[in-house]
Amino acid sequence: MAEINDMTRVMRLLQFTDSQFPVGTFSFSNGLETASFEGIVKDAKSLKEFARSQSHQAAYSDGVACLHAYRAFMNGDLKRCMEIDSYLFRFKMNDEARLMAVRMGKKLAELGVKLYSNNFVKELLDSINKGETPGMYPVVQGIMFALAGVSEKDLFCSHQYGVINMVLGAALRCVKVSHYDTQQILEDLSEYIERLYNEASVMELSDMNAFYPQLDILASLHEKGNMRMFMN
Repeated sequence: MAEINDMTRVMRLLQFTDSQFPVGTFSFSNGLETASFEGIVKDAKSLKEFARSQSHQAAYSDGVACLHAYRAFMNGDLKRCMEIDSYLFRFKMNDEARLMAVRMGKKLAELGVKLYSNNFVKELLDSINKGETPGMYPVVQGIMFALAGVSEKDLFCSHQYGVINMVLGAALRCVKVSHYDTQQILEDLSEYIERLYNEASVMELSDMNAFYPQLDILASLHEKGNMRMFMN
């Protein structure tokens, strides 16, 4: 890969982290809609706790997978990326979480082919289209950030921002909170990201864990619910 300068790296980090980046994040709420409907999340305090739980669950699962995919790409190991991809797909407990991840992952892979002339990404997308690998979003995200020359620490930060911001963006449409509330929550939760990275960065795939049963119960309720604004 050609060397890129620091400002280009920052621009690419901002581009891939932007909520308007066209992979469909605006279509999902990470279970917040059901949590709001059930009265579990009803104000800024409960929203902060919900977003924190989502952040931690993602850090020790998707976050670990995206870091391993990043490293596999840097080693030119497509087979390893596909192994990580399949492992993460099997790790997900509910159908909508898998659906969200594969839809966004394929969109990101398609964008990667358009943005970069890179055989690794082309082969990955071809494998996704053939059904040889699911194409989970965190895995493709790790590959894309490595290809873009962004550091794995910044990748993890972007991953966490995406998880938290997805919840907070949805909250503005279904919870009685203001923009001031959501920005304060984002500010507060950002203080924990480096600790999460330090822990996730040394975890093996077999160390992945996501023991937040209430989140999984809410996801299962959403799959069968009639009232919804979001995919999940």
